[in-house]
Amino acid sequence: MSRVKTLQSLFKRYRRPGDIVFAWLVLVVSVFLLSQLMDQTAWRNGGKLFAQPRFWPAVSLSGMVIFAAFHLLGSALSERLDGRWQEVQLWLASLEYAGWFVLYALVVPYLGYLPSTVLFALALSLRAGYRKVSTLIAATFSAVVIVLLFKTFLKVNLPSGLIYESLPEGLRQIMLTHF
Repeated sequence: MSRVKTLQSLFKRYRRPGDIVFAWLVLVVSVFLLSQLMDQTAWRNGGKLFAQPRFWPAVSLSGMVIFAAFHLLGSALSERLDGRWQEVQLWLASLEYAGWFVLYALVVPYLGYLPSTVLFALALSLRAGYRKVSTLIAATFSAVVIVLLFKTFLKVNLPSGLIYESLPEGLRQIMLTHF
């Protein structure tokens, strides 16, 4: 016995709150990217079609525009659900963590990798609602382990902080090398 009873049930659309906003955003972004194609890619005379630098981006962006338009059409023709703006607010709230990351990347060259990582681990733990001392100690310990793993064991080149310049010579060299 087949799980799909009719063709309609196979193509049944399950709409979510915020779907129409997402459909508009994807369509606008894909049309914008397609409009930039002539300036950002080249066409070489005498080359084969499939080897042209502009061909595959044009195919993918055209498909993106077409499918975004179909998604928008499907969203517009579906029943309207409540909660659209609450969903959009949730999307925007998640961008806060991208802001935290950008701030972290800006602070590391000044404070150094170890102090910045510990500071942001504690700040993000508090932001997430963790208030117990044991949890904050665990966040600090995790930050130190991350720094040791990346900087000391894996020898990843990360910017050293300007604050390290004010340390005594022996400690400064250790901090620049391992933390």
